[in-house]
Amino acid sequence: MIHVHQDGPLKDFNTFGLETRAKRYARPVDVKALSELLEDKDLRQMPLLVLGEGSNILFRNNFDGLVIQPGMKGIELLEENGEELVVKVGAAENWDHWVEYSVEQGWYGLENLSLIPGSVGSSPVQNIGAYGVELKDRFEWLEAWDMQEKHLVKLDHKACAFGYRDSIFKREALGRYIISHVVFRLNKKPELQLDYGNVKDELMKAKGSSPMDLRKVIINIRNSKLPDPSQFGNAGSFFKNPMVDRTIFKCIRVEYPEVPFFPNDGNQMKIPAAWLIEKTGWKGKRIGKVGTWPSQALVIVNYGGATGQEIFDFSEKILEDVDQQFGISLEREVKVI
Repeated sequence: MIHVHQDGPLKDFNTFGLETRAKRYARPVDVKALSELLEDKDLRQMPLLVLGEGSNILFRNNFDGLVIQPGMKGIELLEENGEELVVKVGAAENWDHWVEYSVEQGWYGLENLSLIPGSVGSSPVQNIGAYGVELKDRFEWLEAWDMQEKHLVKLDHKACAFGYRDSIFKREALGRYIISHVVFRLNKKPELQLDYGNVKDELMKAKGSSPMDLRKVIINIRNSKLPDPSQFGNAGSFFKNPMVDRTIFKCIRVEYPEVPFFPNDGNQMKIPAAWLIEKTGWKGKRIGKVGTWPSQALVIVNYGGATGQEIFDFSEKILEDVDQQFGISLEREVKVI
């Protein structure tokens, strides 16, 4: 039987570095151990939290329940078909290690998602994305334990219902599935995605042309903007980029002609949340042990010793000021517990 820790410390399992504890903690390394754990009659009565590497979570308090951290590892090539291949990856594999490995193997398509913190198993939940590429673009299917039906299921692209930083796992299927493996469809032939921001210019400056060159450029861009969680606790982008109706966007543009935007499907425009936060005076601002990162307003930082509640309160003030100045309700990308 899998060992269940009592009063388990979670400081190493949340990138804000918060001194948080779980009433019970367990790390099943395969589906059999996971199913046995979930059948325990005492543990079934507790609130449940499934945790990856804690790179997208904010604990306001200790967790009075069971934390399960899936421990499934492994990278398996399932099939090769012409210029494409299909690869199955364990949920506990570190995301960036997987991206690095895929590029080294000549399996291409994930380069733009380099250096995103977290585990492979968490990636479909958030439909992680960066620099013009989203997980859904390379996703094939996943395996997950269905806690309602009590067996392993296979969910394809359609079943996951991916959206912008969104999926079925954050909506109607919230709390139903525990992901054990994710399967990707990648290319043997490089197809570099360079249309986002300054990626193309930076690649040209670096005189690069290969997927590994692109990965290095993405890493350099991210490092220049984002703090290292091992030095300054953070969860990356704290807020989602809002989608606004075109009529609202036009009103904003009258007062702020320089507003950056990205057209979206339908009658909406995406405005960078970082720009909105900067315009309200919050970029680089600090209150006590909490602040926004000086070079990226989207990132809220624990400068050392902050509580989850202090970080939450800081984010509330940003939400209030953006709403007051622009009439836009920002949404947290980070999950608050």
